[in-house]
Amino acid sequence: MANGEHRRTPEALEAGHSDGPGARIGAARVALWLFAAVLAARQAAAVLRTPEGERLTDLETWLGPRGVLHAKGSLYDADRFTGTPFAGLVLKPLARAGEQALGWAWTFGTLGLVVVLGLVAARALPRPVSRRTALLAAPVAISLLILSLPVRNTLHLGQTSVLPVLLVLLGLFAVRGERTGGLLTGVGAALQPALLLFAVLLWCTGRRKAAVATGAGFGLCTALAWAALPHDSWTYWFHHLAGAGLGAHPDADANQSLHGMLLRLGLRGPLEIGLFLALGAAVACVGLRRAVRCAKDGQLLLAVAITGCVAVAVSPAGWRHQLLWVLFTAVGRVGRRRSDRYVWPVAVVLVTTLPAKMMLPNMPVTEPVRDNLVLITALAAAVAVPFLSRAHPQYQNPIPTEYAAPVPARLRRVPLIPFWRRVLTRPNLLLELLLIRVGYSAYQQVRLAATGGTISGGRATAEHHGEQIHAIERFLRIDVEHWVNHAVVRAGWPEEFFDFYYTSFHFVVPLSVLAVLYLRRPAEYRWARSALGFATVLALIGFWAYPLAPPRLMPDLGFVDTVHGVQDFTKPNYGTLTDLTNQYAAMPSLHFGWSLWCGLVIAVLAPKGWMKALGLLHPLLTLSAIVATGNHWVLDAVGGAAVVGAGFGLTYLLSGPRASRPREAVTGAPAPQVTGTTKDAAKDRSPS
Repeated sequence: MANGEHRRTPEALEAGHSDGPGARIGAARVALWLFAAVLAARQAAAVLRTPEGERLTDLETWLGPRGVLHAKGSLYDADRFTGTPFAGLVLKPLARAGEQALGWAWTFGTLGLVVVLGLVAARALPRPVSRRTALLAAPVAISLLILSLPVRNTLHLGQTSVLPVLLVLLGLFAVRGERTGGLLTGVGAALQPALLLFAVLLWCTGRRKAAVATGAGFGLCTALAWAALPHDSWTYWFHHLAGAGLGAHPDADANQSLHGMLLRLGLRGPLEIGLFLALGAAVACVGLRRAVRCAKDGQLLLAVAITGCVAVAVSPAGWRHQLLWVLFTAVGRVGRRRSDRYVWPVAVVLVTTLPAKMMLPNMPVTEPVRDNLVLITALAAAVAVPFLSRAHPQYQNPIPTEYAAPVPARLRRVPLIPFWRRVLTRPNLLLELLLIRVGYSAYQQVRLAATGGTISGGRATAEHHGEQIHAIERFLRIDVEHWVNHAVVRAGWPEEFFDFYYTSFHFVVPLSVLAVLYLRRPAEYRWARSALGFATVLALIGFWAYPLAPPRLMPDLGFVDTVHGVQDFTKPNYGTLTDLTNQYAAMPSLHFGWSLWCGLVIAVLAPKGWMKALGLLHPLLTLSAIVATGNHWVLDAVGGAAVVGAGFGLTYLLSGPRASRPREAVTGAPAPQVTGTTKDAAKDRSPS
């Protein structure tokens, strides 16, 4: 039961049947469909508002006035057309259409295909599924597809990559008759040859007629293209070895295949070709065996997704707009514990919807993984991820999460969030790292965009706000920044100490506190992490609403920038620093806010007095550092303290007090045996 449901009387529960699960599911369904419609409209507007020459670039290359489909020579003379000859034959009639009308039709037609694809995928979920899942699956699937990078790239480039995926899913899940389904799959393979691997899946799962029809459909379409375009067919199938080498940059990050990865790693020539063939054969064998097992287990959509991932990996060119198969692997269930069940789908959704630079930091050591992140995910799904079979005991009933006892809501009109109960068990580490990384990347992006992108306007507003803060501090007689800044500069060694403290401890200490809590105090980790997240979100709102110039960027006040060096105030962006971070994200100070969060968490949870004192010393030193280096006003620290206090308050208000584990769960010592109402009373008296 939800934390706040004890507040509802039995009479209210009986009378309020309209507020039951069915009504909530219906409201959620309407909201999700509206959300999907808004996403589709936004994507269409983003494409159609892009200036001509920058939108539908691949479509322009094929069908524009000077496109390859208008040329009298070969489709592959300039390496600008990477599709099969059959794809060229299908697209040629469209070359006569008006360019503007074709752009609108292509955009809305692609969105229509995405909607159909989401509906088919939602109906193909492995059975049994709950009523809630069945009702909500379609809008969720469509929304995820529209948000995915493959669909967004397809819409921007004007590609056809949604069509082969849809043909395969229609052939396997929608049409009646094995031969008809196989023919549709064969047409999809004629557009993207690596999809012939689905014939192997069909054959090995006993659908022999469909497998033969797939081969026949592929052969008929290819023969038709050969008859109409013999020279192009010879060039594609023999000169380019089924498309290998087509495209201007096969080693670009956009080519997420084994061939592209090996090229990016610096391999060339016979060694690269031999290694690609060996790895491709191994991935195909292992992946198809896993797909066959999933299909025989009744998880046909997962089997199709795994086969698609294999096709992406072994294809000479697996461009980003062809990687929808990776998203469908999210239907596989991984993990015996309920807390682990969301790790794989969340990772898949993040990889397929966010740029790789948001997933991993931009560092040389992470470059091989970052540049091949989608391929690595596809390979993991094909050969490594331990998907559970439907016969596994934890497939339908994962090991439940351990929750603390329910607590009453703090305010009558603000009930506790029903799904945010106080969890006692340790969260999954991979999921936490993913969310922390993505959250920090989003924090960087929002923080950088908080001035609205206008350097001059943002500077004038921020300096005006700086004058306001300085005037308030003079009125309150707390304008000590200038005196402290110059005193530290004159003293010498304090300047070096505070510069080091300012640049080094901002991230190290919070991450260290989170790591210790995760390892030693998992229940308190969730409480502390939620408070920190709330505080950071509130700070971002402050950056956006009140851009503020720090003391070091106030031209007429004479502060010394001890960390960044002398700034050239004649330049609007003070050199290159503004390109890297928003220098006007000063109110509230997260330097002080995060340090205060660390100090409070340590003071509350540390077992020894000297640890508590050391923890509280950190925000004091941080306050001294941000003032001494000229990076913040004193009132910025007050703002940082306010958002941290609000973060702890919101956590307490929405989820109740922090939840501590029983003593035996942490130390191994036996806990006192309490039962019934005595146990509840003991929990109420506990310091949690």
